[in-house]
Amino acid sequence: MRALVVGSGGREHSLAWALSRSGDLDELHAAPGNPGIAALAHCHPVRADDPPALVSLARELRIDLVVVGPEAPLVAGLADELRHHGIAVFGPSAAAARIEGSKSFAKEVMDAAGVPTAKTLPIAQPPCVIKLDGLAAGKGVWVCRTQDELDSALQVAQAFDQRFHVEELLEGPELTLFALGAGETAVALPPARDYKRIGDGDSGPNTGGMGSFSPLPDVADDEAPEILERVHLPVLRELARRGAPFQGLLYAGLMRTDDGLRVIEFNCRFGDPETQSLLPRLDSDLLPLLAGDLSRQPEVADRAAVTVVLSGGAYPERGDQGTPIEGVEAAEATGALVFHAGTALQDGRLVTNGGRILNVVGVGETIADARTAAYDAAAHIDFAGMHLRTDIASDV
Repeated sequence: MRALVVGSGGREHSLAWALSRSGDLDELHAAPGNPGIAALAHCHPVRADDPPALVSLARELRIDLVVVGPEAPLVAGLADELRHHGIAVFGPSAAAARIEGSKSFAKEVMDAAGVPTAKTLPIAQPPCVIKLDGLAAGKGVWVCRTQDELDSALQVAQAFDQRFHVEELLEGPELTLFALGAGETAVALPPARDYKRIGDGDSGPNTGGMGSFSPLPDVADDEAPEILERVHLPVLRELARRGAPFQGLLYAGLMRTDDGLRVIEFNCRFGDPETQSLLPRLDSDLLPLLAGDLSRQPEVADRAAVTVVLSGGAYPERGDQGTPIEGVEAAEATGALVFHAGTALQDGRLVTNGGRILNVVGVGETIADARTAAYDAAAHIDFAGMHLRTDIASDV
């Protein structure tokens, strides 16, 4: 089978890594990819937001399956364009991708499906949460416990050219559960947990994610099917009823409150950086699952993984470009995985090219072992301004 991964981040590198291990894979391609992906696949200079060029590339390469990483092309209809030309895609239609592209649409679907979520508030007063309605690269949410925080959030939110909502502030530990969906059926991957704030102790602004780990100490792997039944399947059935059957990865961001599980958000693609901690735990061949074979439950190994994100010093306010990166090979020599998230080659030298630069993944028998492996490997990497949280998975 010939596969094409669309995207250029750490999530896409981890997907390419997992797909490259498949016995069913004949050729692996990426568009546009990155220097890390280039070690596993043939990279092509085609942007993820250029559907005509991606269709042309897929047809030229005789691709059997396109795997779309980022959300924006899915919300814009990339999967529809590919399917219109007879090309199989792992990723939902634009109609189904509205589950991430519009918070108000997601609320309507959850209400109709009977899936519990945060209540929408009629007025903005603390404590509350401000959420942009559309896509914001993981940075469109503000938790407001004080009036000062609310005033600041409203000022920032109003600067965006889109609607925003006010929701009740839920309290409790968060978790992520991915479901591979095909119409009204789905299978679940194990729960994971990510860290969204830039600083230790969950301080500072939200980011796309600064680290993750799996398994969880408070939600066992074998609880995933029950969550799938209560959360994902009702939403899949409601989307199908609306004429928008979901094909791809349905991501549920959840919170364990005193009143039970509540949905914080739904996304229409693999999460980043949770994917980087989940795929190293997977013993099943990923390619058949993405190609739609959901006849068997995914096989998950009894091992742990911890991902630590290395970002530029000014992230999330802005990215970093052109700063030389040292030590990736030394980090990999420890046995850790290093997924490229925002890198480029400049005159043959690896340099920064984004906000989140590298994802270092440690694997071990326990979370403690995996955490030690991740941080030991990260210590070998250096670039000017490099930032990382020091407390990923420290509370396990």
